[in-house]
Amino acid sequence: MATVDPEPRRGAAVFSDFELESDEELWDDDDSADHSGWFCVRTDPFPCPAPGCSFVADFMTAAHLVLVWEERDDPNLLWHAQRAKEVSRNPRIVPYESGFGPSASYYAWEAAGRPVHGVKGKAAR
Repeated sequence: MATVDPEPRRGAAVFSDFELESDEELWDDDDSADHSGWFCVRTDPFPCPAPGCSFVADFMTAAHLVLVWEERDDPNLLWHAQRAKEVSRNPRIVPYESGFGPSASYYAWEAAGRPVHGVKGKAAR
């Protein structure tokens, strides 16, 4: 089981009840919709939590996909932006553009079980 510092700090990954896994395929949102004009959370750069992965995100991502929300005032978007602020990632809610990279609807990601590169999922208790 992964351990987490009780106090979030800049550059710290925030996981609870997760196990790291290094050899898994990245989740791919089957939704090929164009999310241009939806909203995402731009952040200061932070590394992927997967061991040995060199991916560095400039947005709130899941499995290297930019998470997007249809509405700027979506409660889940605001919650995640606040969480990023609490760990000093300097979040900014911005309109998503395809040039930011591949995207996934937050709700499609949530329905898929919230896969994250390098994180196996909730640990058995």
